Amino acid sequence: MFLDENISSQSVKALSVSEKKELCAEIREFLIENIPKTGGHLASNLGTVELTVALHSVFTTPEDKIVFDVGHQSYTHKILTGRYKDFSTLRCEGGISGFPRTVESEHDAFIGGHSSISISAALGIAKAMEIKGEKGNVVAVIGDGALTGGQAFEGLNNVSKLSSNLIIILNDNQMSISKNHGAVADYLTDIRSSKTYFEKKEAVKDFLAKSAFGQDISKSISGTKDFIRFALYQSNIFESLGFKYFGPVNGHNIEKLIDTLTVAKLRNEPCIVHVNTKKGKGYAPAEANSGEYHGVAKATQTVVHRTPGYSEIMGRELCRIAASDERICAVVAAMKYGTGLQYMAKAHPERFFDVGIAEQHALTFSCGLATQGLIPVFAVYSTFLQRCYDQIIHDAAIEKKHIVLCVDRAGFIGEDGETHQGIFDVAMLTSIPGVTVFSPSSAAELKLSLHKAIYDCDGIAVVRYPRGSSVSGKKGEYRDFLYSGKNSDTLLISYGRTVHSIVDIEGTDSLAMNRIFPISDEICDIASSYKKIMFFEEGIRNGGIGEKLMCMLYLRGYKGDFSITAVDNEFVKTADTESQLKKYGLDRESVIEKVKNENQT
Repeated sequence: MFLDENISSQSVKALSVSEKKELCAEIREFLIENIPKTGGHLASNLGTVELTVALHSVFTTPEDKIVFDVGHQSYTHKILTGRYKDFSTLRCEGGISGFPRTVESEHDAFIGGHSSISISAALGIAKAMEIKGEKGNVVAVIGDGALTGGQAFEGLNNVSKLSSNLIIILNDNQMSISKNHGAVADYLTDIRSSKTYFEKKEAVKDFLAKSAFGQDISKSISGTKDFIRFALYQSNIFESLGFKYFGPVNGHNIEKLIDTLTVAKLRNEPCIVHVNTKKGKGYAPAEANSGEYHGVAKATQTVVHRTPGYSEIMGRELCRIAASDERICAVVAAMKYGTGLQYMAKAHPERFFDVGIAEQHALTFSCGLATQGLIPVFAVYSTFLQRCYDQIIHDAAIEKKHIVLCVDRAGFIGEDGETHQGIFDVAMLTSIPGVTVFSPSSAAELKLSLHKAIYDCDGIAVVRYPRGSSVSGKKGEYRDFLYSGKNSDTLLISYGRTVHSIVDIEGTDSLAMNRIFPISDEICDIASSYKKIMFFEEGIRNGGIGEKLMCMLYLRGYKGDFSITAVDNEFVKTADTESQLKKYGLDRESVIEKVKNENQT
């Protein structure tokens, strides 16, 4: 038994290769048993056990820096750096994060919630250490899915220019969350599919050994392996960018991993170590369906009837609309299943585009489709839409391209923590001229809003909705808002999920917004007739709809009381969604209590 509270990066180094293999088996068993207790990323972590143990066998943190790209693969790293005893608090309120956090441990070199950032961050760290005269290695661990992101190539392009002694581990499991798409994935497949290389390797070796000409040639291009690679591939993209390339290496052969990483560490030049791993390794269900087991929910004792989530509702409705309109196209950035677009992919594959982890490209690609009269629907998580701000302004808004953004995971999303909360999209999008934003509060409203966004809006139309099970709602005609009054001098206003916290509260009227921007004059007319307005918003206060409405009423000369309950100038920390709603006063009990307190003052 090697896995206990005393496990550390230093203790790993003292183990023999056979003992490290046993440790890997224990870690894998520990992950399979414990991740379902709190929820978390299972398949990606099972695939990187040997790689992480090998990294800590060769490098010493925190002197050496390991930067994990999309840090949901960092659980073994956390276990080996003093957090084994706290693993039961993973992704829990007050517990350890599901991603690397520098504020959590000195062994975490950089925050890692979003993809494609590790090379840029690692290069900056390496250059800073060089300027300061500090010794140590910097290692960036990036997956093949994350390598499709443009920022990864921006980083690769600058490494050789800055001549940094940086080691990049390309963790190649042929997967992101959904199957990888594009030329980068195809290129890596070509490198992986080295049957020709290995079949001819021995023959070329024999030729070189027997031929003086061959011996001279091999010496001129630094040995047999380089000669074979030169003969078969000419070069690869990484070598062309100035890296010394190692691999592909079996990512589950710890002895080979340690040997290769040691050689890379000894070289005084940028290196790429290409590692092949199996996502979900050691757990048959995850190996067979790594997409389904990418993230697992917290296990519960009670089995409840499954209500379709908003993502599924959107995906099915879009597929229904597309069946009768050949202009409809669906675009996604490596999140086909997460956004509900698997239905569109199956029914209309010629109009479904998964561009990989490349949100900026997805946005501009959508604009290109729009110029030719098609109607692109780009489904994207709120937290990842943040990458597209420039493209939304420059490529879409200025010339009023008609694209539809389906913003998934809008608002609080629970345990993924600060990096993934969808609280900024409203403030971001409504700062751009010509954008229309819908935030439905039920499945029925979502369907109506999607149809409205596709057919009745010019320019950018946005439909945003939360993570999780949907509320069915009443079927009927589309309405911009639902108003119940006038029975009181106090008006409660909200939109999206929190609408259900404000309706039918004694002593108040309510206004539930569906189209939240632009704010209609009719809403202003209604609101201005109240002495007290209480706005509840599941998002950042600064730049939100509450502030915009308050400003509009002020300009009209409104003299009543206006309060806003929202996230005020902070990031939402890890907790379950219900706790987050309660903390920020957006659950029904908190709203009732706030109304009661306001009426007493």
